[in-house]
Amino acid sequence: MMRRAFACSIHMLLGLAVVAAPLPLLAAGSSVPVVHTEAGALSGVHVAAAGLGEFKGIPYAAPPVGSLRWKPPQPMTAWSGVRKADHFGPRCMQRPLFGDMVFRSDGMSEDCLYLNVWRPAHSAGKKLPVLVYFYGGGFVAGDGSESRYDGASLARRGIVTVTVNYRLDVFGFLALPALADESPQHATGNYGLLDQAAALRWVHQNIAAFGGNPAKVTIGGESAGSMSVSALMASPLSKGLMQQAIGESGSVLGNLKPRPLAQTEKEGQAFEQHVGAHSLADLRAMNASVLIKACGDKGVAEFSPTIDGYFLPRSPEAIYQAGEQAHIPLLVGSNSQEDYYADLFNGRAPTPANYRAVLEKQFGAHAAEALKLYPGNTAAEVKTSGTALAGDQFIAFATGRWMQLQRQTGHAPVYYYYFDQARPAKRDGSAGPDPGAVHSSEIEFALGNLSGNHVFAWTATDRKVSATMEGYWANFIKTGNPNGAGLPHWPATADKDGGLLRQVIGADTHTRVDHAVTRYDFLQRVEPDAHL
Repeated sequence: MMRRAFACSIHMLLGLAVVAAPLPLLAAGSSVPVVHTEAGALSGVHVAAAGLGEFKGIPYAAPPVGSLRWKPPQPMTAWSGVRKADHFGPRCMQRPLFGDMVFRSDGMSEDCLYLNVWRPAHSAGKKLPVLVYFYGGGFVAGDGSESRYDGASLARRGIVTVTVNYRLDVFGFLALPALADESPQHATGNYGLLDQAAALRWVHQNIAAFGGNPAKVTIGGESAGSMSVSALMASPLSKGLMQQAIGESGSVLGNLKPRPLAQTEKEGQAFEQHVGAHSLADLRAMNASVLIKACGDKGVAEFSPTIDGYFLPRSPEAIYQAGEQAHIPLLVGSNSQEDYYADLFNGRAPTPANYRAVLEKQFGAHAAEALKLYPGNTAAEVKTSGTALAGDQFIAFATGRWMQLQRQTGHAPVYYYYFDQARPAKRDGSAGPDPGAVHSSEIEFALGNLSGNHVFAWTATDRKVSATMEGYWANFIKTGNPNGAGLPHWPATADKDGGLLRQVIGADTHTRVDHAVTRYDFLQRVEPDAHL
């Protein structure tokens, strides 16, 4: 999916509106956990067996519906009494595009700006490290309720874990001149990213009530969530709201850079015409289901981040090159099979001749250089290099570019990984093990959620790899350094022997000298001339 604002200041987003009608109070002596946020009291769920408190479906902004559709997230309404936070809120409007998304949400709705918190029991008054995690899904799908993002395992390690819903697709990223005209900043688009910044502001102001430390926040995410993390690091609206960052496969750099505002506004106008709307008022009056369905129509451009001049004052590439991004430790990397060689061939055989033709078509005058970096003299070599090339062009190059620029200008350690643990066979026998670690397959390993995925027949080796990877993640969240007792040493990335130190995470976790950066340098240099 990834291949192919503003009515009020972000710093006012958590101001409270008129107090709503009182909510029913809990019975005296109730054992459920209760916290007091700036908007009111919340009751969660006490999971005695796990020693956790869970708070689900917490509103962090007003429902972005009616006149608030395509506006920055607005202040929520405060409440009296105790509001139940015992089930997930609705997921944001989206099409059913990805079969691996297992939702536990309360349906689907435009009213979707909710977050979820997992914390150790009896953490009141403590200052525990915090992880705020953003889901992937190409900015068109995903939800904080997905089982693979469950925060219980990290919470058992002493981390207050938060997952966040943010607006998607046309609701999250429509850009129009009419929307810019009504914005004090003359900005449009990026509403989903503004949601994320508002959620971080909520965490900053409220997480202490859950036992979290607002001065020890790590933001993390995978795929579009990782792209979001790189964007949040670049945005002036989220500066100071996080102290560390984790990026799993994705960034808004390299070949995944946001599009110029002029382009996205034209695409927005084309969508407006496509759905038969004659004004912004018409668009806001249209049924949400009609709009989301139209996003899948032939010829409709994808909705994704743009350089809006507000959340992103200029291109992320320029921001990172100038060292204007957040100077915080970064743990970042990608997987061994982000994409597969077969996607290069359109059904043709992966022969050296066909491979050369693919590279000549893609890189033109640079094809000979590409063949040196991605050699294909035998069928086996074609499959290996083709998988590397397809993965680089999909998302690994953009991830590597982020690593490079943060290392050069970020003034903080960068820990660079390569995840290569392929998932095992499916439990129902319908498919054997993957050849490599496919896109998004690291999530359950890193967040300690193998047991929540019942599709695969996890092995003892898988569980060991997950314990290692989650250990690295937990240590980094706590200290800004992934190293700790019982784990293979992971050095911060540094130059060595013509490459960079990189941690391979898998059945044999170890440090190696990685030379993929030479491929990324090539792609960065030729990308304007290539058909990526």
